[in-house]
Amino acid sequence: MALSIFDDKSAAPSDTALAEALGRTSKLWNDLKVALYTQYDPLTEKWGFAGAKWGWSMGLKHKKRTVLYLTPCKRHFLVGFALGEKAVKVAHLSDLPREVLDIIDAAPRYAEGRGVRLEVRYKKDVAAVLKIAAIKMAS
Repeated sequence: MALSIFDDKSAAPSDTALAEALGRTSKLWNDLKVALYTQYDPLTEKWGFAGAKWGWSMGLKHKKRTVLYLTPCKRHFLVGFALGEKAVKVAHLSDLPREVLDIIDAAPRYAEGRGVRLEVRYKKDVAAVLKIAAIKMAS
């Protein structure tokens, strides 16, 4: 089973299928995108299929820089970041919740940064994602 609820390589998720899969968190998905478009205009979105293990996710880019990835799941979604060490240090100086900092600290390290993935189920989760995006984009 793929990380994303959408694992059919032949077609990216439709808006209707996405809303149905996300359920009540569809509003959080849309609120997050609106906030990111407001902060980082111009912003482009692109669906990508990363393979059978991962399924479909949406990348959001500001110019040529990826802000984050959104991965739809059943009744929630995941937000993925690649955070450089400078951004990790700034995150620790911020008022992010301890559980979010623990996720950042435990994230695997890659050449492009730590691969951080956060679950979004509640409005407070969106607030944390927006703080991390701001830290990333300022670093």
